[in-house]
Amino acid sequence: MLIAVPADAPVGDLPPDARLARLDEDDPIPDDTAFLVLEPVLRERLVEALPRLTGLRVVQTVHAGVDWVPSLPDGVLLCNASGVHDGPVTEWIMGVLLATGKRLPHYWDHQRAGTWDRSGNLSFGDGPAPRHLDESTVLIIGYGSIGALLESRLAPFGTRILRIARHPRDGVGGPEALPESLGQADAVVLLAPSTPETRGMVGEKFLAAMRPGALLVNAARGALVDHDALLVALRAGQVRAALDATEPEPLPDGHPLWSAPGIMITPHVAGSSATWRTRAYRHVAEQVSALAEGRPLRNVRHHGY
Repeated sequence: MLIAVPADAPVGDLPPDARLARLDEDDPIPDDTAFLVLEPVLRERLVEALPRLTGLRVVQTVHAGVDWVPSLPDGVLLCNASGVHDGPVTEWIMGVLLATGKRLPHYWDHQRAGTWDRSGNLSFGDGPAPRHLDESTVLIIGYGSIGALLESRLAPFGTRILRIARHPRDGVGGPEALPESLGQADAVVLLAPSTPETRGMVGEKFLAAMRPGALLVNAARGALVDHDALLVALRAGQVRAALDATEPEPLPDGHPLWSAPGIMITPHVAGSSATWRTRAYRHVAEQVSALAEGRPLRNVRHHGY
């Protein structure tokens, strides 16, 4: 069984019958590849190679999102790396909730300007008050493994959690519960995949249903948000936002989001960490072993889910 990976992939131990093909920058994907580890550098080569990869059985990504993966033939499993990035993404969200709740970006701006703004100290000023997590409600849209980990991280703070997912279950509401939930939340965290149903879901109606001054946190995909509608809401002081994903990416120089009030933007780094590829390829090794032994693979995705 031939396993094709990028040349620098930190692949661990594989089953005895697995052969490894490390692909340099211009190497084509071998015709007899059975298991392809797809990183963005290999996407266009996969598109070119698909007609001749008649023995391909699995395409395994090292990311959670699969909206960038080309359409695969029937019989080829698509698996993502759900779980690999849960910790870093959760920490980014926690950092955003704490930093924006305490208005740290506001004070960083004043530090750079060399000005002492004590309006947030309500003993002396009448500025916006800091927000406390133990008095807050966080709505998680796309409640899965990251959402569950985020909830566990917020539990010691006493934060109330509302949960929405595509498929309702005990304690997790379905899409029909979204309008009512939006009005209860101090922060709305987007963790849903980009699919035809979710693209543009955060529009004028969605934003109008949010609690005034609530924080929109996008740790998912930029396509979930109508940025024109978000700009209107930000400029009106209706909501605040923290985005790790935008549409398009990179966000162009001079884009109005850069200078919009009440927004924090990071360049799609929430899932990044010094050891992410080591964790990702540990998952790859487990998936290859499962395939070799005839066990079910994890994280099989259908239509983005």
